Amino acid sequence: MNDPANELSGPDLARGVALSEITDGAMLQGHAHGEPVLLVRRADELFAIGAVCTHYGAPLADGLLVDDTVRCPWHHACFSLRTGAALRAPALDAVARWRVEQQDGSVYVREKLMPVEPKPLPAVAGTPRSIVIVGGGAAGHAAAETLRFEGYTGGITLLSADPSRPCDRPNLSKGFLAGTASAESNPLRPLAFFKAHRIDLKLDTSVAWLDTRSRHLQLVDGSRVAYDALLLATGTEPVQLEVPGANLPHVHYLRSLADSRAIVAAALTAKRAVVIGASFIGLEAAASLRARNVEVHVVAPDTVPMEKILGPEVGNFIRGLHERHGVTFHLGTTAISIDPRGVQLGSGENLPADLVVVGIGVRPVISFAEKAGLLIDRGIIVNSYLETSIPGIFAAGDIARWPDRLTGEHIRVEHWVVAERQGQTAARNILGQRKPFDAVPFFWTEQYDFGLAYVGHAEHWDEVQFDGLLDAGTQDCTITYRRSGKKLAVAIVHRDLEGLRVEVEFERTIAATDWRHAGMAN
Repeated sequence: MNDPANELSGPDLARGVALSEITDGAMLQGHAHGEPVLLVRRADELFAIGAVCTHYGAPLADGLLVDDTVRCPWHHACFSLRTGAALRAPALDAVARWRVEQQDGSVYVREKLMPVEPKPLPAVAGTPRSIVIVGGGAAGHAAAETLRFEGYTGGITLLSADPSRPCDRPNLSKGFLAGTASAESNPLRPLAFFKAHRIDLKLDTSVAWLDTRSRHLQLVDGSRVAYDALLLATGTEPVQLEVPGANLPHVHYLRSLADSRAIVAAALTAKRAVVIGASFIGLEAAASLRARNVEVHVVAPDTVPMEKILGPEVGNFIRGLHERHGVTFHLGTTAISIDPRGVQLGSGENLPADLVVVGIGVRPVISFAEKAGLLIDRGIIVNSYLETSIPGIFAAGDIARWPDRLTGEHIRVEHWVVAERQGQTAARNILGQRKPFDAVPFFWTEQYDFGLAYVGHAEHWDEVQFDGLLDAGTQDCTITYRRSGKKLAVAIVHRDLEGLRVEVEFERTIAATDWRHAGMAN
């Protein structure tokens, strides 16, 4: 992607522009004092904020104004016009703000304003003295940051089974694996950040069991960690391939930064790779390996890649996309054994390979929660506030099954942005704010020059409607998924603004839903 942060465009707002050029609800991309600035008018108020999303550098001028916020067009982060704060993941850092002055019918962007610092929460009855978060992925990390952003001054302990500090996991199968993103860009925060914000980050630390009566965690190393409030955000682990040879050194899974580094190291000398599984992880890995000029074969039991999630039309397009980049598919079959030289398929084929990447699904890491007596049903059951069946214990991210007002069902979603936003909501509810989790699920995939964003959630549908074209020559469309006439999800290709509008539409549908009528007011 281009880096708008390195480009100055539009008028010099420090020298002023006519007020008449900025209508109500308009955004004007410009620059001031050597930085890109977005000038926004809402009724009689004017705001000047940084013009670039702090997540991946998208131009906010291409986004959408919603009340007194602006949303990023690429990955739907949300920023306050008043404070610059990043209100919704995936952005974590605020954008800058400048003072705006009106004079003689013109508008001028003056000096930069100081960041808005969180006010310490007052000590009130019920506020936990210590909060423990289990899991250093998207949800756990976002929760820890949100607690401090909300002014919490008590103890925060972040226990992560991963030996590496929290990282940008979606990038592990995309830019980092492809070689277009540096290793330095992967960690979400430096170690100094956790120290400065008094977040006690304990890496390579696993929980053996949870004692809910005495409120403590027993760690694998034998030590104990006590808590007043607890957030479980342990995420998922890859489903293991159970065939002969699956444990050979050249067989890899992709979940952690260490996994991605191992595949990158193997790809430097590999000639031919077999990817087992046509999931998002598998197909993104295939595209990244092709970017490194590794020959790639994809093996999956499906007859059409991604059909269960995106439907046959999109699945066939994705297959053709990969084939145009040199990938060979072996569908309707599975791997039955692996040896140092190749992969044997159930179809009788033997595929030579010096690198094997397995992506056949993931499962939630919830065994110790289940043993502790929490209510489990294909994940940890939580209420609208992400609290589990045991008061004072919350769950967020890939392990949480929550009541979704859009579908009217309890759902569990394995997406990075959902996990981050749940971590943010859970943190606020641990502090007693009682905010229901009502964010619309969102994810994106990037494969070669193809990008698709998905808003909503449709595990099952009976109608797919295309608006636009999706073929080798044209990638510009909106795909709507309905069940019994109800819109459940929309996939967007090269229509970023439309994706944001769909998100707002779903939010309004959710806001109009009666929780009591839906049986979700728990």
